[in-house]
Amino acid sequence: MRLTAVITAFALGLAAPCQAGVKEAVEGYVLPATGAFAGAAEALAEEARGNCLPGAGMVAAYDEAFDAWLQIAHLRFGPLEVDGRVNAIAFWPDKKGFTPRMLAGLIADADPIVDQPDEFHELSVAARGFFALERLLYDPQFAGYGEADYTCRLVQAISADLARMAAEIDSDWRTEAAPLLMSAGAPGNSTYLSQGEATRVLYTALLTGLEFNADQRLGRPLGTFERPRPARAEARRSGRSLRNVEASMLGLRALARSLMAPEAMPVTEAGFADVLDHIAALQDPVLAGVEDPSGRLKVEILQQRIRAVQVDVQGEIGAHFGLTAGFNSADGD
Repeated sequence: MRLTAVITAFALGLAAPCQAGVKEAVEGYVLPATGAFAGAAEALAEEARGNCLPGAGMVAAYDEAFDAWLQIAHLRFGPLEVDGRVNAIAFWPDKKGFTPRMLAGLIADADPIVDQPDEFHELSVAARGFFALERLLYDPQFAGYGEADYTCRLVQAISADLARMAAEIDSDWRTEAAPLLMSAGAPGNSTYLSQGEATRVLYTALLTGLEFNADQRLGRPLGTFERPRPARAEARRSGRSLRNVEASMLGLRALARSLMAPEAMPVTEAGFADVLDHIAALQDPVLAGVEDPSGRLKVEILQQRIRAVQVDVQGEIGAHFGLTAGFNSADGD
């Protein structure tokens, strides 16, 4: 499984300064990642404007934008919370099947909102973002549309909406969230009253991101031994289920490295490497193997290793800063 160039720098450990902390996390990890997401989402919108059909161009642009999103998806505070952006970008899990029903309704009614970008954001999150786009590009229910069809305009509208949100997230981080985090404890900063609070919000994002990978991205398709649920795998229609776990783990490792130099957290570094090696060897892109006892065991081992990284992070990064995880908006998912 090959990840795109959008996150190659993270995979190579670009965000791994000798000194680490909030400033290094923001400047060395967060801002490059939000900038990459904004650029990839704009490239997706441009591709959709030129060729909305589900061919190689749209697939490549979709994958690059999704990869870039997964570098920041765990930062579920500040700019990602504004206007419900995190759910509008990635409405998953969709436990009640809202997305296909919403899309089918829009297409059946030829709703003119697709031609009104200033109003498109008012639609339900179920009809927006990567998972709505995945349905249109990959689901046979919506296949076979042409450039003159309403579905093409819907693909373009969703892609443009993603680009708008990505640009706003990047801008909000640069103008508001980053200065607030880096000035934690300064007079007038009522959001972060101390450096410890700023560190804690990033540390919590790291832990809850790991938890989401183990409990949701792997836990949902695993189901139970008696009743595995491969159809519940994230982004299975686009063949991205395991790729999403890998992209997320690379982003989380970059965040960990920005908080603490790799040489100062050898156990955590080894844990991340072990998880990424296991992903590379798994060769089960949509986690369909959970239905087979041997395939299920491999996914369970991966889940256990991700949970072990959580413990490693707590023992090295958490202990170093004297932190425990705080509330995160993903809690209770």
